[in-house]
Amino acid sequence: MNIHEYQAKALFSQFGVPVPAGVPAKSPDEFAAALAQLPEGPVMVKSQIHAGGRGKGTFTDGFQGGVKFCKTKADAAELAAKMLGNTLVTAQTGPAGRKVQTIYFTAASDIAKEYYLAILLDRASSRPVIVASTEGGVEIEKVAHETPEKITKVFVDPAYGLADFQVRELIAALGLSGTEAKNAAKLLKALYTCFWETDASMVEVNPLITTPTGEVLALDAKVSFDSNALYRHPELVALRDLNEEDPKEIEASKHDLAYIALDGNIACLVNGAGLAMSTMDIIKHYGGNPANFLDVGGGASKDKVVAAFKIILGDANVRGILVNIFGGIMDCNVIAEGIVEAVREVGLTLPLVVRLEGNNAAQGKATLATSGLALTPADSMADSAQKIVALVA
Repeated sequence: MNIHEYQAKALFSQFGVPVPAGVPAKSPDEFAAALAQLPEGPVMVKSQIHAGGRGKGTFTDGFQGGVKFCKTKADAAELAAKMLGNTLVTAQTGPAGRKVQTIYFTAASDIAKEYYLAILLDRASSRPVIVASTEGGVEIEKVAHETPEKITKVFVDPAYGLADFQVRELIAALGLSGTEAKNAAKLLKALYTCFWETDASMVEVNPLITTPTGEVLALDAKVSFDSNALYRHPELVALRDLNEEDPKEIEASKHDLAYIALDGNIACLVNGAGLAMSTMDIIKHYGGNPANFLDVGGGASKDKVVAAFKIILGDANVRGILVNIFGGIMDCNVIAEGIVEAVREVGLTLPLVVRLEGNNAAQGKATLATSGLALTPADSMADSAQKIVALVA
């Protein structure tokens, strides 16, 4: 689960990570009150969407930039009015863009130097890793590719936590000393505590800045949480912004379905993440284009299958459906009964190819064969993929 910058900075503040003063506003009527809470001086106006590259983005009406520097609060209110309710397109949103429904006003900071800092989970070592670089404010992927020597990685033992010697290593890598080094040490420890105690999968600060007076501030903030741990954090679940998520994915989460929308036209309904990935691959192999990743799980019920069909058909791009089930724990006849009920309930008219193998597959195939439904059975993954690609074509 992702959260907005203004939410991430509020979270940072709770853990003692210093951030510039900032106030969000969700309507033009809130602009004046929000700006009044900031100190006098220049103001940053920041569009809040779940995507990077906001500053370089373009609104669909042609207005340039989702992050603006303003010399006065009056200018800030004027520019915020142009952003709020407008659709911002960045390199990460795709051409459809995202509608800006919150504006974040922050006090502009004097910047001496910019750095990059992130904490995430390294799955190869099963440990948190802190990534730091003197090249802040730019794309870290580009830095990693062109000048990898400018990136420092420190792996943290989860049983021990962030050690003082590791903090010193990171500060040295960033070239900080004196007051800046002391302030950076406090920030690093607070940021790691935030990462660990919230079950975050990533916290990223780009840029982390130093000021002429020696302050060290998180000028930006991006936080993602491990969705599997959210049951422990109802206060974090409350930060979820459904406006930033695909409605089909929201509906899928209500039924405990693993669903991700893609840009193809052949919908997939599969049990097991590995089989789902393989199914998408083989559709591509035979010239098709998958419309989604959908894993109904190893013990899906009939109701779950019906819900999955409804979600699939919520995608206007879908022109055919491939059901690929291998029954281990799963009873293939339960899937078959769900397919029959779903097709009848939604009045399916699209091509449907079904492959059932494994536990009780014979009964499942018999249920489908006697249902009277217009569907195409398949005997293997290759057979099923070739058939649905041909039918859609």
